[in-house]
Amino acid sequence: MLPKINQVLHIQINSIDEDESMQEYKSRISDITADYMEIEVPMNERTGRLKRLFQGDELSVYFLTEGGMKNFFMSTVLGIRDNEFRTVLIRKPAEESITKVQRRSFLRVPAELDIAASLGEQVRFTGVTDDVGGGGASFICEGNIPVKIGDALSCWLLLISRNAKPEHIPFKGEVVRTKALESGRQQVMMQFSEISDKDRQKIIRFCFERQLEIRKN
Repeated sequence: MLPKINQVLHIQINSIDEDESMQEYKSRISDITADYMEIEVPMNERTGRLKRLFQGDELSVYFLTEGGMKNFFMSTVLGIRDNEFRTVLIRKPAEESITKVQRRSFLRVPAELDIAASLGEQVRFTGVTDDVGGGGASFICEGNIPVKIGDALSCWLLLISRNAKPEHIPFKGEVVRTKALESGRQQVMMQFSEISDKDRQKIIRFCFERQLEIRKN
């Protein structure tokens, strides 16, 4: 399903500046053609300030549909139009490129990805995931790490997608379950408590790619 005129878009800018990339902006579609969508100048949802965009800016975008469905897509700023009101032209997504995710039902797939985590200021450790999804992940680490239910972890996940460079995805997670393994190691299951929509979208796309690979084998 493609977005429609007057649809509200939630936008993040793909920037090397970590603070900038975490900001979320809101805009509205004023016109749609075969090649582009014309949108209002985005507004920062937290500060209320308008955000100036430039041609070539890469955007992570989502819009909501009935039932709380989030529809994610990537886009690029094609140009700026100065009429009576300034508007921004962004690339129209192909319908098949839009990732649809029910807010409460994130797909999880088996995957072995490197993860680094810290528990407070003193405890830092690494592990390997055994599954990952848009709502959380579980991983295996050494059994002597003092992790318990309810702990807050600050993490980096090394995401290796099929058609993209490896990326470190930062997030914070809450431990919801731990399980001791016969090997002496432990399994830690957590849900994401803080993650940008842009990074969540990357994980979701990885999960869909991974699911397709599993079905082929």
